[in-house]
Amino acid sequence: MELLLVLVLGLLYAGGIYLVLRRSMVRLLLGIMLLSNGTNVLIFVIGNITKGSPPVIGSAEKVFQEIYADPIPQALILTAIVISFGLTSFAIVLLKRVYALVDSDDLDDLNTPEEDDI
Repeated sequence: MELLLVLVLGLLYAGGIYLVLRRSMVRLLLGIMLLSNGTNVLIFVIGNITKGSPPVIGSAEKVFQEIYADPIPQALILTAIVISFGLTSFAIVLLKRVYALVDSDDLDDLNTPEEDDI
């Protein structure tokens, strides 16, 4: 299972870097989204995939007696998903506004007229 997740992680990072290096603003945003999802998978893999019970200690016990799942990586991933959703929605609105003003999604077309003379 972990090998499959590592392969998915490599594909997400490779696709994200490829898309970030393109000139289109939409592809840039998609590349950033792939990189953030790849980072979420990386945190998940680093947190050790454990099939166990939730980390709840019974009232009669002092320590855990069986294998338990670590909740910290799951909480970090959930927080990262919410933050990336907010960032993506803001970037989509910003890209729509830039496209309406410039009438192109090419990053080279964002130069101001003063920069074109240089």
